[in-house]
Amino acid sequence: MICLVRHGETAWSRDGRHTGRTDVPLTPPGEMVAAGIAKALMGRVFSQVWTSPLQRARRTCELAGFGGVAIADDRLMEWDYGEYEGRTSASIRADRPTWSLLRDGCPGGEQPADVIERAQSFLTALGDGQEDILLFSSGHLLRLLTTVWLRCDPTFANHLPLDTASISNLGYEARNAVPTICLWNHRPGL
Repeated sequence: MICLVRHGETAWSRDGRHTGRTDVPLTPPGEMVAAGIAKALMGRVFSQVWTSPLQRARRTCELAGFGGVAIADDRLMEWDYGEYEGRTSASIRADRPTWSLLRDGCPGGEQPADVIERAQSFLTALGDGQEDILLFSSGHLLRLLTTVWLRCDPTFANHLPLDTASISNLGYEARNAVPTICLWNHRPGL
């Protein structure tokens, strides 16, 4: 099983601003809620723990109690939003009414195929997913990684809302070994 953890709240995520490569810290409430992940994961053993190198994911990993064993990997960084970094979807659509991140990508940043390629590369490196693995990253990356896991159209990520400080699990349907979502967007303690 692959356990996905989205980082805790930042000022930018709270305000709905696209936060790709800008390395913003968690807010105090974000730290408090992220610390609750430790209780939710207590007693679980993971053969591998991975994190985005950005501080919001690394700090969430530390607060969850896995900072000492986590390996940072650039493939787990959030989408590079290029010219849209720091903007809200509403402000982007004021200029481009039909814009869709999962279809159109970002000028000066990554296109959907770029993020999918990173996610596919990471999942391929993990192997068959039979071990319990823990990942800390950001919303759009985790949503696209999930579509790669499910082998479905990337735009399905539009149907996968992912709150900050949430836990999701990817695994297999037991009888047919079909990739599945076992748990989605669970917010411990809420």
